[in-house]
Amino acid sequence: MTPGTMRAAVINECGPAESIHVAQIPMPEPSPSEVLVRVGATTVNHVDTFVRSGAYRTAMTFPFVVGRDLVGTVERVGDSVDGFRRGDAVWCTSLGHHGRQGAAAEFAVVPADRLYPVPDGVDPIALVAIAHPASTAWLGIVEHGGLAAHGTAFVGGGGGNVGGCAVGIAAGAGAHVVTTVGEGDVSRLDEAGSVAIDYRASDLDERVTAALPNGADVWFDTSGMLRLAQAVPLLAERGRIVLIAGISRHDDLAFGDLYTQDRSIVGFAISNATVDELRRASDAVGTALAAGDLPSPPIDRLSLEQTADAHAALEAGDARGRRFVIAP
Repeated sequence: MTPGTMRAAVINECGPAESIHVAQIPMPEPSPSEVLVRVGATTVNHVDTFVRSGAYRTAMTFPFVVGRDLVGTVERVGDSVDGFRRGDAVWCTSLGHHGRQGAAAEFAVVPADRLYPVPDGVDPIALVAIAHPASTAWLGIVEHGGLAAHGTAFVGGGGGNVGGCAVGIAAGAGAHVVTTVGEGDVSRLDEAGSVAIDYRASDLDERVTAALPNGADVWFDTSGMLRLAQAVPLLAERGRIVLIAGISRHDDLAFGDLYTQDRSIVGFAISNATVDELRRASDAVGTALAAGDLPSPPIDRLSLEQTADAHAALEAGDARGRRFVIAP
C-alpha cells in the first residue's frame, strides 16, 4: 500500500452495482470534531443501494466510498473531541450520505457526535450486522410511533430484518405485539414474543382484527403492502401508523376514521434522523442487543472486493433474512 493511502470500495459516478470497485484512495484526515476509525467491518443496506444508484439523491464527492454502518477501533481523535481515545471499540450508522464518505474502507472519519462506544459484552460483528435495521425499528416504533411499555403494536413484515427488530424491541418493552409474516416464520416470531399470523391466510383480516381487540397503539408496516382502509379502523384511540415502505395509491380511506379518534399517519426515513435521535437509538439498540431482545440473522462474511456482489444480491432479493458483513 502506498503511504498515506488506503483500500476502499468506491464508485466514480452513480450507477449499477457493478460500478463498485476497490481502489487506493488518500487516507482521510479527521477535522477537529471528527474521529479517524480503523474499520473492522461494515454492512450493506437497501439505502446503500439507493445512494449508489442515485435513486436517493444526496451530496457526494467522487470517488465516493459506499456504505453507511461500521464497527471498528479509534485510530486518532480530532483536537476538539472528548470522550474517545485510541483503541476504543466504536460503531456508527450514518456515514455515506449528506456529504459524508462511506464506511467500506480500511479507515473512515466519523463526526464525534455520530460515533458510539460498543457496549461491554456485545459482539461487534453481531452489533454491526443488526445496527441499521435495529436503529430503524427503534426510531420508527418508539421515537416516531410513541410506543409505550405495555402498549399494543402491529408489525407488518415481522420476518424481515427491520420487522424482526421491531418485534423484538416492542416485545422487550412489554408490549402486546401482533405481526404478519410468511408461513415459515410463524413459529420463530411466536417464540420472539408476538402473535404471528401468516400473511397468506385466507382469513387474514379476521385474524388480525381478533388479535387486536383494543386496537393498535402503533401500526408499523415494513412490508410495503399496507392498506390504509384496513389499518386505520384497527388503531386504538390516538393510535399512529408509521410508514417506512411503499403505500398503495388506490386505497379508499374514510378520513373520519382518523380525526374522530385522534389517529395519525406519519412517514419516517432514518436518513432524516437527527444526531440526537440517532444517539437515543444507539443507546436503545445496545441495551436491546445485550438483553437478547434482537434477532440474530445469519451473517455472510465477505471481503471488500465482494461489495459489488453484495449490492447486486440485495437488489435481486437474494438476501432475505441474511446480513452481509464486509471486512476491509
